[in-house]
This record gives sequence, structure tokens and C-alpha cells, in this order.
Amino acid sequence: MTTRWSRRGVLAAAASTGTAVALGVPAQAHAAPQSAVRAAEADEFATLRAKWRTLILGEGFSPTAEPFKSRLTELGATAAQLRSAMAPASGSLWPDLVYADPEPDTDQESYGYSGNLNTSYNRLSTLAQAYCQQGTGLTGDATLRTAILTGLDHLHSEVYHAGQARYGNWYSWQIGAPQSLLDVCVLMYDSLSATQIANYVAAVDHFVPDAAVASYSGTSTGANRVDLCRVLALRGIVGASAAKVALARDALSHVFPYVTSGDGLYQDGSFVQHTTVPYTGSYGSVMLGGLGMLFALLTGSTWQVTDANRQIVFDAVENAWAPFLYNGLVMDGVSGRAISRGVSATDAKQIQQNDHLRGHPILASIVLLGQSASATENARWRGLVKGWIQRDYYSPPMSDPSLGLTGLARLKGVVDDTTVTAIAEPTGHRLFTGMARATHRRPGWAASISMADRRITYYETGNGENLRGWHTGSGMLYWWGDTYANGQYSDAFWPTVDPYRLPGTTASRKALADAAGGDWGASLPDVNWVGGATDGQRAAIGQYLKGLQSTLMAKKSWFCVDDSIVCLGAGIKCTDGTAVESTIENRNLGPTGSHSLTVDGTAYPATYPWSQTFTGARWAHIGGMGGYVLPGGATFTALRDARDGKWSDINKGGSTTVLNRKYLTLYVDHGSNPTNGGYAYLLMPGATAAQTQARATATGWLTVLANTDDQQGVTVPSSGFTGVNFWFGGTVGDLVASDPCSVMISEKSDGTAVLCVSDPMRMRTSLTLTWNRAVSAVLSKPSTVTSATTGSSLRLAFGDLSGTTGATQKITVRLG
Repeated sequence: MTTRWSRRGVLAAAASTGTAVALGVPAQAHAAPQSAVRAAEADEFATLRAKWRTLILGEGFSPTAEPFKSRLTELGATAAQLRSAMAPASGSLWPDLVYADPEPDTDQESYGYSGNLNTSYNRLSTLAQAYCQQGTGLTGDATLRTAILTGLDHLHSEVYHAGQARYGNWYSWQIGAPQSLLDVCVLMYDSLSATQIANYVAAVDHFVPDAAVASYSGTSTGANRVDLCRVLALRGIVGASAAKVALARDALSHVFPYVTSGDGLYQDGSFVQHTTVPYTGSYGSVMLGGLGMLFALLTGSTWQVTDANRQIVFDAVENAWAPFLYNGLVMDGVSGRAISRGVSATDAKQIQQNDHLRGHPILASIVLLGQSASATENARWRGLVKGWIQRDYYSPPMSDPSLGLTGLARLKGVVDDTTVTAIAEPTGHRLFTGMARATHRRPGWAASISMADRRITYYETGNGENLRGWHTGSGMLYWWGDTYANGQYSDAFWPTVDPYRLPGTTASRKALADAAGGDWGASLPDVNWVGGATDGQRAAIGQYLKGLQSTLMAKKSWFCVDDSIVCLGAGIKCTDGTAVESTIENRNLGPTGSHSLTVDGTAYPATYPWSQTFTGARWAHIGGMGGYVLPGGATFTALRDARDGKWSDINKGGSTTVLNRKYLTLYVDHGSNPTNGGYAYLLMPGATAAQTQARATATGWLTVLANTDDQQGVTVPSSGFTGVNFWFGGTVGDLVASDPCSVMISEKSDGTAVLCVSDPMRMRTSLTLTWNRAVSAVLSKPSTVTSATTGSSLRLAFGDLSGTTGATQKITVRLG
């Protein structure tokens, strides 16, 4: 048994009203009488309302089967509580959601009042869903129906009507409230009078006029533009305005093309919102879901989205989203301030939002978008989604308490589809120069790196959220294993971790104020050299780091190879008068923290608190996690501590419940006011203690060619890998560069080699690179190479690289 609003039901409804004939055929083409045209339009709007009803209620699931039965029962119970608590009064619909602002403006207090208006409409949407869904215990309940209509009229007469001046957060008035209002209008359409509908759409017209999408700028870009188009499309469908639906469809076209700066999708797979913030996992999720719903809604209608550029969105599923999805989670490095949304102070269920719960809606959105893509794309995406669902052992999507019925139904459809074979995690390296991010995915593990430069912010704070994310862009190195460590950042990491010791970062211990640097990604370091070169499997990546509100400066490099990541730091200097540290690792070991620590073959206590500084150490290993090799020996400190924290510490709307997690931290202390600090270590996710020790004793496996303020480079002879970041021109090993650049070389067993070169600074108008290696022929080269000389060495001359946006230039040669 399926829900009553299945696709079959929608088609039947369409057939019974004759809309199948009208769909996609402009009425004027038949020169029909105006009355016939209006009737055809009315039928089409009815069909679209039925389709939207299905999109927001879900389809293809049995209300008597789990997990849907319990979820529907829960929906009914929630709706009953909300109905009982509803108490229409001047300034509020629910006593705990006062929306009347005594001093209307745009300060934080006003944001709260406008947010309460938004939440009031959200609650009405919850009531309407309980009324329309089967199995809630309130399906078709007359008292509930009355409460919904009363609430709509109360909010309209009090605050959300034409003529009302908005206050607080623009989002509440233009996206949040109208989306829920229009959803309720669709669900309760047959219960609304013509006057009510006219009043509600007039309110939407007032707050979301056509001018809201007149310019692709400000708050009308990327995910926000898609949300605004959803409002306009539904306003047109509810209010029977073909012009509004057409406007919404046409305004979507501005979202599709690649951008080279600011908000939107970049050709390299980056997604940016708020001008400077990598946002694939949050705003990007909203955009993907919104486009999937609008494509599905308008398909087959007069207003079907036919813009050829929509293929860019389909391509982005694997180009932009898949690289950041792992075992069902979406990586925190591209979720902006959403990482601080753990448990809300007003969440009675105390559901902790995390990277897994942010990832699951993206999986459901990919399934929905697939319905509008090609059959080949749809089949592959369903295979990818099935794999992510099956591998999410830490937080199984089908048990996700925050995933809506529609998302659950879409994922359940994939799980139950025996024609779909799960696809393994994609491997390879992706460098996202458009948002200063990288992902390195190998069999058994995945990692990502977060950086900042003149175009991409250190971190985003705003609305009182992510108050201590200061150093997340200072080279934070995240990693996850295939069957382990998937809760590293999910299990209360952000409120309990030491924000000055984020793994992979170099940071000053200078105390920073909450929200230091300013809201909405305002803090940008004055640096250009951030990026690298990759062949799609391995990479050389570098970050010229300047500290947030600090005198700290450093050069950081990561060389991503087959089974590990080589991490180098050099030129570390600071005059803050405080300690400067480079954090090798900071593992969240959960509430118990019993994982072992072994250094150079000796096991150390698993007691808290505990710390010890090691001198000349060659390797370390954390049980059940991985290994760390220190080439040539190094000094570092290991620390076990149990840390208390609250979500409210990092998010003003967060829970005040005190949490405690145990951490094992490995860090290099550069001392106070260092003048030329450095570090070198090798990260080996999933390695055993024996494997780590073996790598440490294999002194010929890795050679550090340079680790200075001018250049950093390594070579791994056994795999033919060489990577060098030239902060300035110079000579490193067999490579000579005339100017700053990043170089990565892969020598192949067939006698060829691939040289990957980039201009991370985006400033080079010429560059000469010499490789002192015998090369007999250049097999392929990009147009940026103006000349190539072979023989006992290879000399490459590049022309203007300033317009390549830091992208890798690949040259293939034959050795010998």
C-alpha cells in the first residue's frame, strides 16, 4: 500500500481533468476561446498543485511499515501538541513564538522576532502535513483543519500581509515564511476561500516582488535564488498566475552557468555562497534539493525547465557534491557555520545535527534530481547513493531522526531496488581552487584540507553561529576511515575541541574574541599563494598562512600520495607574545577515550589528564586510527585531556547542556614568538603500529627535498612521485623554477611521466620550468606552454597563466 498521493494518483487526477492534453501546449496555438484557455490553465495549475503535494508529502511508502509508521505517529503527536499550545493573541500565534518586535530594525533581537514568524509558519506546515498524511491519527481531523485555517488568518491579519514593513532577517520574510505558507496553501487548497488565497498571495507579492529576481546579486544568488524561485513558482501555482511561474523558471537560468568569482558553481567543482564561503554541504545542499524539486514540479508542464545549461547542475552531482560525500556524511570543511548547529536550545528531542545528518538530505536530493536527468546519470547516481547508505554504519540514513518522510521514502526506494548495485567510494584527488579546498580519497580512507586566501574566508560566523571557527581555514586536515573514525567530527567535536588545536592547523595561542574577524565571511587573509597541482590521483598543495588577527606567518604544504599525506611546515614566525603550535592530530576519542598511544614502540598510559613531550621521536600510533611518521626524528607533545563544552559556547541558539569528550592530541610547540619554526610528518590513516614502524625505518621511502620559507618539496622514489611548492623561484632537487609555482611529477612504469604545473597566485604572465631529467619527447601539452625543449633536460616555457584560475597544466613526456 502506498500513500494516497502517489504518482499514480497525480496522473489519474490529471487525466480526470483533461490536463494531459494541455500540458506543454501553449493555449494560444489552438486559437481557442479565452474561456477554454482559462479552463486549460486552471487544470494545469491543479495538476501542479497535486505534483507539489506529492513532492512535500512523499510517495511510494506504506504508512503501516517502518520507519514510516513510527514517523507518522510522531508527526501526529507533534501536531497534537502544537494544536493544543496554539493561542492566537496580539503579537503571537504560540506563546513561545512572539513575533511582534517592539523596536523593529535589523539587530540580533529583531532577527529573533522575525525568526519566530518563520517558525510559526513552519508549525502550521507541520499541522497541515499531519492533516494530509495517512497514519498520523489526525488525518482529515476537522478540529485540526480549523486550527490551521485560524492560524493562517491570524498571521495574515497580524503581520504577514501587504503593507507590513519587514524587520529582522530578510530570509524569514522572503524565503522561510512564504515557503511554508505556500506549502500549507497547496495542502489545504480545497479548504481555503478565494479571498483567503488572494490575501495570502498578495502578501507574498508584497514581500517577494518580481524585483527580488531582477538582478543576480546580493541575496538573490546561488541557493537563495533557487529558494526565491520556489516561492515565485508556488505563488504562481496557488494564485493561478502563469506569469509568476514563467518568471520563476526563467530566473533559475542565472543559477546554472559556471562562475569565476563570488556565489555559485565553479568549473572545478567549487560551490561558494556569501561571496567567500565554501558551502557545498549546506547552502549547496539547499540549492541541489530546491532544483530537484522545481525540475520535478515543472517537468511536462508549460513551464518545463529546458535551459541547456541545466546540464551543469547534473554534472555537478559528481563534480561538486560526490567528492565531499563519504559513507553518507558531507565533509564539514564545506558546511560553513552549519558545523555549529549541533543541538538547539529549543529542540525538545535533543537531536544533534552533524556531518552525517547533513549528508543524508543530499543523498535524497540526488535521487530526486536523477528523475530529471538522463537514464545513465540516474542509474549511476542511484548506485552511488545505495553505496553511501550501506556504508553509513555510524549513522544509518534510514534511522535518521531529522530526515523527512519524503527523503526517507526516496532513500528507501533505492535500498529496496534490486536492480541497483551499490557503487564503491570514488577514489582520486580533487583540488578546488575556487574555494581553497582539496579532497584526497584512497581505498579505505578519505581526507580533506581547508585553507583561506584573498578570495576565501578563514571561516564564517553570523547570526550568533560558529563563534569559534577562527582557525578552520588555517590548514585543517580532516580524515575518515572506511569502517572507523566516522564519528570524529560528528560526536560533539565542535563544542568540546580546543579551537586553537584543530588537526593540521598552525595557530597562535593568542586569545580571540567570539566571532573575531566579523560576520558573513568578512575576514580574508592578504595572501595569494594558496592552491597546488594534481594529476587527479596525487597532489602537491600549499598554503601561505597568515593568522587571523595575528602576526603569525607560515608556509604549509601537503603532498598527497598513494597511502599517506606528507605534511610540511616552514618559515613559522609570530610576534603575538604567545605560543605557536602546529597540531599533528587531535582525535576525538568519545566519552571513554581508551584508544592506545604508542611512540617508537612504547605504549603510554590511557589516563586523563596526561601529557609528555618526546624528543627525537620517529613515529607514533593511535590504536584503531592510524600512524604518524616523523622523518629524521622530531620533538612533539602528546596530550590526553577530557574537555567540557556546550553547543551554546559556539552558537547562541545552542543547547546549554554540558558535554564531555576525551581527546588525544599530538602537537609541535614552536614556542613563543618563533622566528623560523617548522615541522614534518607523515599521516597514515588506518595504518597499524607495525606498518607505521616499518615506514619510519624505511629511510629511503621519502626524501624531503626542501622545507624552507622559500620552497617545500618531497620525492617518493618507489612510486615515482615528486612534489615541490616554489614559494619563490629557485632550485629544488632536479627542478628549477623561475617564479613561484606548484609542481607535481608522476613517473610511470611505461617510460612516460606527467608533469603538473600551476600558478596558485594567479599572477604569472610567464614562467620557465626546467626538469634536469633526460626527456626524449613531449607527448602532450596545453596551449599555455609556449615552448618545450627536450634532451638531457626538459625546459618548459609558459605564457600567461594569470587567467587559469590556479588550474593544473598537464604535460606528458617520454623519458629517456
